[in-house]
Amino acid sequence: MTKHRFADQTWDDVRALDRGRAVAILPTGATEAHGPHLPLDTDVTIAEAMAYAGAERLAGRGLEPFVLPPLAYTPASFAAGFAGTITVEPHTLAALVTDIATSLHRAGIGTLAIANAHFDPTHLEALHAAVGAITSRGLIEVAFPDVTRRPWGSRLTDEFKSGACHAGRYEGSIVLARTPEKVRDSVMSSLEPNPTSLSKAISDGAATFAEAGGPNAYFGSPAEATAEEGRATIEVLGGILEEAVLEVHGNGSFRSDDDAGAPRR
Repeated sequence: MTKHRFADQTWDDVRALDRGRAVAILPTGATEAHGPHLPLDTDVTIAEAMAYAGAERLAGRGLEPFVLPPLAYTPASFAAGFAGTITVEPHTLAALVTDIATSLHRAGIGTLAIANAHFDPTHLEALHAAVGAITSRGLIEVAFPDVTRRPWGSRLTDEFKSGACHAGRYEGSIVLARTPEKVRDSVMSSLEPNPTSLSKAISDGAATFAEAGGPNAYFGSPAEATAEEGRATIEVLGGILEEAVLEVHGNGSFRSDDDAGAPRR
């Protein structure tokens, strides 16, 4: 894993990169409440899992992928009412991602890939705004497989596609696979399912987890989470990132018109 860490490189290492093969992967996730059983950095953990799984695949394609230090402070208004949540303004995130892309361009890196695991609507809007700004300036190629949109989300788990997946089985499984020591196992196993679809609640006008029907900051079935499912999901996420980068490079083949049915939150 560490061989793909951008922060472990020297400036000479970065200067020597082949622009046409270098891919910088930016994990993005919030520091926010994820029920009483998962850590505040759950989204960051998932984003990094996606990033490193994608990096392994891209290295096998002959590219030079590196995972940047993650962004852990993002818009998180839906969880703002819960202790521990840190939220920033959308324009702050958009400006920061744009500035990161500018620095990567200056360093001679040709592609930025965003591995995102946080789905607050304002966060997603800020990321798409940043991608638009970067693209319009011709700074660097950007691959952003937004798994709340088709075709990507259709490849993930049934709980994810239901929209009831914040700190539920989907996210809990990945954290169990990646950092099991952070999970409050006894608490997680005791939690009743909350089948409320967060994505539907958002479309109906909810603006917070509590309004959406998640008074304890979780949706889905946490007690059903398994490390085995988490490992399988990480592989799918890595494949999604790989294919998005290959599309930017002009040799991707994955296309689908299937409706993802993924959560838009």
